[in-house]
Amino acid sequence: MRRLAIVLSHPVQYYSPWFRWLRAHTALEFRVFYLWEFGVTVQRDPQFGTAFQWDVDLLGGYESEFVPNAATDPGTHHFRGLDNPALCARLAAWRPGAVLLFGYNWLSHLRVVWWARRQGVPLLFRGDSHLLGRASLPLGRRLLLRVLYAQFAAVTYVGAANRDYFLALGVAANRLFFAPHSVNADHFDPSDGAAGTQAEKLRRELGLAGKRVVLFAGKFHDRKQPVELLEAFLAVATPEDALVFVGDGAEKNRLVALAASQPAACVRFLPFANQTEMPSRYRLADIFALPSRGSYETWGLAVNEAMHLGVPCLVSDLVGCQRDLVRPGETGWVFPAEDRSALASTLKAALRASPEELARLSRNALATAAAYTYQQTSDGLLQALASLPSP
Repeated sequence: MRRLAIVLSHPVQYYSPWFRWLRAHTALEFRVFYLWEFGVTVQRDPQFGTAFQWDVDLLGGYESEFVPNAATDPGTHHFRGLDNPALCARLAAWRPGAVLLFGYNWLSHLRVVWWARRQGVPLLFRGDSHLLGRASLPLGRRLLLRVLYAQFAAVTYVGAANRDYFLALGVAANRLFFAPHSVNADHFDPSDGAAGTQAEKLRRELGLAGKRVVLFAGKFHDRKQPVELLEAFLAVATPEDALVFVGDGAEKNRLVALAASQPAACVRFLPFANQTEMPSRYRLADIFALPSRGSYETWGLAVNEAMHLGVPCLVSDLVGCQRDLVRPGETGWVFPAEDRSALASTLKAALRASPEELARLSRNALATAAAYTYQQTSDGLLQALASLPSP
């Protein structure tokens, strides 16, 4: 089997457990080349508006190395934020049989494309973009992406909307391999007694006993529509309902002020939660909400996490995972992203669903999430590698 070099911007809480699983359960020899130390050192996330590092092991159980980043302003927020002059030399020294790139939007990634094509090393691509809510991309960008994706021998796609995106940009169907977004099911385990106990404790402390709880967890960014969610909740909620926000970000002050304007409503705020705390936060909820608009939410891995814990989800039709995971009336509720009245009416329907209906949706969510596993993701990657021509 080919030696695979994986080029990734930084250690990511969603990918590191997969890399460990891949190392433990397959014969694939691989090394991850990281271009930035975010996640394993304390650094500020501008969208969360806070400095942190993940409190789970992101580097153990698989082979990796950090390539020095020469950027004056390192990060994934601009093209030169990943500028690693030694990367191609590091790749050459390791002598991979193929290279898997996560994304393309940075200087170092384009250097790798140039290097691999000159050296005759096959390239694989992994991304999760979609065209939801857009008829197409601007002509210039569309042409550039067609040229870019033509450089890759195989492309893995994460779901239906992502597959449509690649097809629209000229990637042939026989070069596309399904390797879905998945999360660490062992971490988001509904039978975990400790997380359940912590969730019950939080419910008591927050005054949520007996209430139907809607959870929003993540960055308080306008493209995730937390303010619109709160407005919809205040319009339709009864004293039996509660809305809990977990996280931080630019919209925090607006949210707090809006909640304070209707003190009778049960709206609660919890701070940013690290990975070890998230299972108990999901376990607080009867409904998880991700009402994002635009092309911002390319997938929404929080939906995977919530559904692994049996929490049905309310999402907009522009959330990338919606077609794959959130089926109206089966695993949750869907509304048109730009329609505030539809958000309110859909939220009202979710809040007024019977206990029996919620239990059915919960069972369906569990069953659906169970099919999105590291095994399935790995199978897609290995099929993509197997499709490459013999060296």
